[in-house]
Amino acid sequence: MSDDEYRGKVAIVTGGGRGLGRAFGAALAARGAHVVLADVDGAAATSAAAAFTAQGGSATGTVCDVTDEDGVAEMISGIAERHGGVDIMVNNAGLHAADYYQQFTQLGLTKIRRLFDVNIMGVVICSLAVREAMRGRVGAGIVNISSSAAYANRNAYAVSKLAVRGLTMSFAREFAEDGIRVNAIAPGLIFTDTIRAEVPRAEVERALGEQILRREGTEGDIVEALLYLTSTKASFLTGETLRVTGGFGLSV
Repeated sequence: MSDDEYRGKVAIVTGGGRGLGRAFGAALAARGAHVVLADVDGAAATSAAAAFTAQGGSATGTVCDVTDEDGVAEMISGIAERHGGVDIMVNNAGLHAADYYQQFTQLGLTKIRRLFDVNIMGVVICSLAVREAMRGRVGAGIVNISSSAAYANRNAYAVSKLAVRGLTMSFAREFAEDGIRVNAIAPGLIFTDTIRAEVPRAEVERALGEQILRREGTEGDIVEALLYLTSTKASFLTGETLRVTGGFGLSV
C-alpha cells in the first residue's frame, strides 16, 4: 500500500514499547495508521504511544503478555470493537537477550520453556486470536519476526526462530481462505539500543565477518521490510520469510 493507504488501517505491534517494535509502530503511525503498541512493559508502550501522538499520529499503548491467551483475546476483542477490526498484526515480541542465546544444555528447562512460550507460543496465541478481527479486510496481513539465527541454527534461541518460520508457512496456508497474508522477516544483527548494550564486541565482529555487506544493520532496514510486506506491492507474497541480513549465511 502507498503511504496514503495506511490511513484508516489498524495495526497491532507486540513488543511495541522499545527497539524494533517501537520503530515499526512509529513508521505505521507516521503513515496514518492507528497503532496499538502491546508490551509486557505497559509504561514503555504508553510512553511510545504518547510520543507518536505528539508527532501527529494515532496510537495507544497497552499492557500485553503474549503468553496470556485470555489477556491477548481480551485485548484484540477490545481493539476490534473500538476500531471495527484489525488490518496489520506484527508479532514482534520475543526473548532475545544474551541469557537465551545459549545451547540447550546450558540454558536449562525453566529458561527453555520461557523462551518457547514467548517466541513460539506467543506467535501462535496472537495469530489465532487476531484471525477473526482480520478476516475479509482488504490487504490484511500478519508479519512475524524470525531471525537470521534460524538459518545458522546454533542454539535454543535459533530453534525458537526456526519455529517462527514454520508457523509463518502453516498460518499462511490456514488463513489464506480469509484473505489474510502471513509473512515473516528474519533480521540479521540489527543495532538497537538493547543489542548495543548486551552483545559483546567480539560477537559483533564475528557477525559482521559473516556478512557480505560489511556494515551494521539498522532498525530502518527492518522497518522498510515491514512496510514492503504490509503493502500492496507484496500482495502476491504469503508464507515467505524475507531475510534482511547483509548477506549473512547466504546459501542456496
